[in-house]
Amino acid sequence: MIQAQLQTQTRADEAFDCLQTAIVKGDLAPGEKIGEVELCSRLNLTRGPLREALGRLESRGLLVRRPHAGVKVVSVSAAELLELYRIREVMEGLAARQAAERMPDEEIRDLLATLDSHEKMIEEAQGQAYYQAEGDYDFHHRIATGSRNAKLAQMLLGDLYYMVRMYRYRLSTSAGRPHMALGEHRRIVEAIAQRDGELAEFLMKRHINAARKNIEKKIQEGVLTI
Repeated sequence: MIQAQLQTQTRADEAFDCLQTAIVKGDLAPGEKIGEVELCSRLNLTRGPLREALGRLESRGLLVRRPHAGVKVVSVSAAELLELYRIREVMEGLAARQAAERMPDEEIRDLLATLDSHEKMIEEAQGQAYYQAEGDYDFHHRIATGSRNAKLAQMLLGDLYYMVRMYRYRLSTSAGRPHMALGEHRRIVEAIAQRDGELAEFLMKRHINAARKNIEKKIQEGVLTI
């Protein structure tokens, strides 16, 4: 029985990881309806593990359940997305300032090494994408935790974090944007390493402001549909 439970849990974990990546990368588009029968077939799953995975995605705010409409990938309006980026600009700016004050030297060195691995990944994608897995491999996640501000990290790494990841990846595929974003990340970490909180905050806010302006431009051009 224990072995069976472990196998079921593993299958649920695999389904969760697969579906979350599909949502972040846009393979499952915002607003798209989730069909359990089709997914069971595609992922070679029974209903139990799939429903567990869907429940976890729903708790992260990536899926929404509507009466008589089933389960869909979450979607936001253009105005809501731009507001999310304005919120991020302020909150992540503060996180960068506090990371400069509180992040241990060892964590800063590790973060620089992570950015080196990001650079290799961008090169492998021929400069066309900048995909960051969640958690410690994610630059913004590391800055939030490095701020040593538990309340701020909780706000940044809750529903806001998972919803924004959906759009960050889609925007990272813009021509030239992956290398530009990586350069901005490096300058922020350099300011943190120099313990210059004011500069780190300024650079982070400018980084996210640039991303927001990129969103506005793409929406106006009809390239990004929300």
